[in-house]
Amino acid sequence: MACESGETMSRRPRRNHTPAFKAKVALAAIKGDRTLVELAEQFDVHANQITSGKRSLRAGLPMFLVRGAAMERRRLPST
Repeated sequence: MACESGETMSRRPRRNHTPAFKAKVALAAIKGDRTLVELAEQFDVHANQITSGKRSLRAGLPMFLVRGAAMERRRLPST
């Protein structure tokens, strides 16, 4: 990318976020006590990434809860 002065801008290296970090950001977004812009600044990610993570968390949460309940039933002793 060229600037008006003819210099080129340096790019930020691509970052790979851990699943734990993504979950933390998505949970903060679902909590709803801050705006997307505030969260983006806090976690240093783009607002679109937060929206995407929130959507993924909401889509996967029901299946996670079903699996968790099934595992819990297997752990309980039958009487």
